[in-house]
Amino acid sequence: MYIVTGGAGMIGSATIWALNTKGIEDILVVDNLASSEKWKNLVCLRYTDYMHRDEFLKKIQHDEIKDVQGIVHMGACSSTTEKNAEFLMHNNFHYTQEVFRFAKRNNIRFVNASSAATYGGGELGFSNDLTITQKLRPLNMYGYTKQLFDLWCIRNNYLNDVVNLKFFNVYGPNEYHKGDMRSVACKAVEAINERGFLQLFCSDKPQYPHGGQKRDFIYVKDCAKLIVWFLTNSISGIFNVGTGTARTWNSLANAVFSAMDRPTKVKYIPMPEILQGKYQYFTEADMSWLEEKQCPIQFTDLETGIKEYVQEYLLTDNPYLSTI
Repeated sequence: MYIVTGGAGMIGSATIWALNTKGIEDILVVDNLASSEKWKNLVCLRYTDYMHRDEFLKKIQHDEIKDVQGIVHMGACSSTTEKNAEFLMHNNFHYTQEVFRFAKRNNIRFVNASSAATYGGGELGFSNDLTITQKLRPLNMYGYTKQLFDLWCIRNNYLNDVVNLKFFNVYGPNEYHKGDMRSVACKAVEAINERGFLQLFCSDKPQYPHGGQKRDFIYVKDCAKLIVWFLTNSISGIFNVGTGTARTWNSLANAVFSAMDRPTKVKYIPMPEILQGKYQYFTEADMSWLEEKQCPIQFTDLETGIKEYVQEYLLTDNPYLSTI
């Protein structure tokens, strides 16, 4: 059996999709559905059971769940603007420690979501080299809680027992429940349909034109395929998950308008106060580890990924990943 925490979320449900495509259906989904629309991400997927995150925590603390081959721990608060530091510390750091301890005690493969938010403003670059990892200064509490677990693993010599994946800017199906934390690609289609144009943030740094801020955008299907690869390979440590190529927000906008068969129309707006001083102007994953570890996953380029996402999901009656 495989366990996917945060299994109803974007990357979690995409992981279930990827497992299903390999013929794997013996999956325990752990999440907190509450009154959200996350449940819709599970409708077209195959799994054996669902468990609330609080019940799961109690059971693993007493080793009551048996016959587990691997755990994919995607369960966390991923909001970069969440201000409740105590909640984030408990939900993202301490909870992850408990899941890891259960996996280690029972010799279970453990794949965990870290984040590119750990890199802060990028002053030290975007290499997952451990000497750099220990010097990073995240710009928000979300990134800090992810950094704390990375550091905890390093400090306690657990890197041979864990795969911590630093996801960069993920976009793609099954993110619709995330509200303001949806990718710009997702929100763009909605905005363009409603207003006929897309808004992007102005730049207040002279080296970046408006909309010229850069991100490493990665398609969620590629993330899921990579997670499954790690589950079935005995490679451990901290790894970046991006394409290795930074693209501008303007390039993203052009790709969305092209996929919708519309001329590009962008308006630039001031940076919100809540993001000032916490905004990453440039991210680009160092993916040199792919060749070193002989990972065969090929990542989708931005234009191809956006075209598929828009035309095969966002503009259809069923925008969810499906293996049924």
